[in-house]
Amino acid sequence: MPATDPYTVRLAPHVHAYVQPDGGWCLNNAGFVSDGESTLLVDTAATERRAHALRAALLETGVPLPRTVVNTHHHGDHTYGNSVFLPEATVVGHDTCRTEVLAVGHQLHLMWPQNDFGDITITAPTLTYSERLTVHVGGTEVWLIHPGVAHTTGDSVVHLPEHGIVFTGDLVFQGATPFVPMGSLSGSLHALDLLRSLDASTVVPGHGPITDPSAYDATERYLRYVAELAEAGHTKGLTPLETAKQADLGEFAELRESERLVANLHRAYAELDGLPPGSPLDPVAVFTDMAVMNGGLPVACHA
Repeated sequence: MPATDPYTVRLAPHVHAYVQPDGGWCLNNAGFVSDGESTLLVDTAATERRAHALRAALLETGVPLPRTVVNTHHHGDHTYGNSVFLPEATVVGHDTCRTEVLAVGHQLHLMWPQNDFGDITITAPTLTYSERLTVHVGGTEVWLIHPGVAHTTGDSVVHLPEHGIVFTGDLVFQGATPFVPMGSLSGSLHALDLLRSLDASTVVPGHGPITDPSAYDATERYLRYVAELAEAGHTKGLTPLETAKQADLGEFAELRESERLVANLHRAYAELDGLPPGSPLDPVAVFTDMAVMNGGLPVACHA
């Protein structure tokens, strides 16, 4: 199998993860829980083609199509494929996830107009919650937990306490640079504390290979590095781009999508300026700066 092919991993008797290498822009992970009669799917995919591939992979394991689709947040790589699983499934997410899905619409089309996303019908959660929700899949409890504003304003952690498994959504990027411009840097640190409190031994990140709780420490180190850079640059009156250009990435130089540093600095600067977590930033300014950091080339959707 080529290294770029998605693959399914059995994590427990009724639980699978669906991993899309290499976890770069628009190559997210998904997963599903099934007792053989009912199935819950965590996230979909960025394109119609990839959503159908996920659907086929799920069926190949012998489980029925999902009655429930959980979106960990509103970004299109996790939600664009929702409609592929309708009308059989109910889409579930945080209150703000629904609001954001409807607000941003075909956002990925605007960001990557040359990409073939296929026939995408924007499909928002129709069942929402505010703090916590438990879904029962046969005898398996699936806990949905809102960590507060973190990666976005409407994140959901999907925890299977019986199996010690957690689907983090994009609170964790394994092997890639964290991304918080649409949420909160400080909130992302609080979210890591929540993840640690769940004491799950198997961690399915939003992007990248399956990992373990050591990913929380790696993510925290990066976020604190960004906070320190931002404080120093902000004090000197430098722009986020100027600060990013001068930065020594050190141990974080090997992470994919290093251009995200400047986007994260935009969020850190906003917090230093006293703006509330999740306050909208100028997307043109953020993505233009990332293109500069990427050698003048726009960031590329790999789906």
